[in-house]
Amino acid sequence: MRILLQRVSKGSVAVDGEVVGEVGLGYVLLVGVGEGDTQAEADKMAEKVVNLRLFPDEEGKFDRSLLDVGGGALVVSQFTLYGDVRKGRRPSFIGAAQPGVAEPLCDYFADRLGGLGVGVVTTGRFGASMRVALVNEGPVTIWLDSEAM
Repeated sequence: MRILLQRVSKGSVAVDGEVVGEVGLGYVLLVGVGEGDTQAEADKMAEKVVNLRLFPDEEGKFDRSLLDVGGGALVVSQFTLYGDVRKGRRPSFIGAAQPGVAEPLCDYFADRLGGLGVGVVTTGRFGASMRVALVNEGPVTIWLDSEAM
């Protein structure tokens, strides 16, 4: 599982001009599910996401987690995180899980964030062409890969 985490003051995702998910202070999480990923990886990634200390304290140091600041999460599925561009000019997505596996695992990950105490968890629409808008604070952008954990 791969996640591109962006700390935001606000974020939203729209499908056909309709906002389907939004968040204020918190994270926009672009989530890619890889071939062979399981709920165990989703659990590990959710634990990491909610406990990372990426929000500043009074001295401006990263010392507060998403839970500490009462932030929310916008989860957007993104198979292109598994794009392999080592050969040629067109990416291969052979490492991404098939939709029948990826969609329920992405949903499970979002549900797990809520179960760990994130008050507001919203999502995009799996398989749709989505427009993601966000205000990246910092900017803070972190790459997480379950294979590296």
